[in-house]
Amino acid sequence: MFKNWKAMAEKFEIETYALYLAYKDPRVPLRIKVVILLVIAYLLSPIDLIPDFIPVIGYLDDFLLITVGIPILLKMVPKEIMNEHRESAKTKFSEGMPKSRFVALIIVLIWVLAAFIVLNFVVKFI
Repeated sequence: MFKNWKAMAEKFEIETYALYLAYKDPRVPLRIKVVILLVIAYLLSPIDLIPDFIPVIGYLDDFLLITVGIPILLKMVPKEIMNEHRESAKTKFSEGMPKSRFVALIIVLIWVLAAFIVLNFVVKFI
C-alpha cells in the first residue's frame, strides 16, 4: 500500500515539475502560463482561502486543487509539449531532486511576513 502512495507522490512531483518546465516554454500560450503560475503559487503559498486549521474543510481547497486542478492544467498544455517536459522532469528526478534556493527563500520570507503580521495583530489587541 505504501509503495502505491510513494509512486503516486513521485508522479505528482514529476507532473508538477513538468508543468513548471512548460510554464518556462515559449511555445505555451500566455493564458495557460498565467493559470499554471496561479495554481502552482497557490499550492506553494502558506496562505489558503480556507485556513488549514478548520477541521476537514481546511484541506479541501488544497485537495481539490491537486486532484482536479493539476489534471486540468496537464490537459490545457499541448500534448507534445507536455510529453517533452515530462521526459525532462523524469530525467531530472532520476538524477536527484531539483532544488531552488531562491524559491525556498521566497517561501521563508512569506512565512516570516505572515508571522510578523500575526504578531503585530496580537500585540495590538493585548
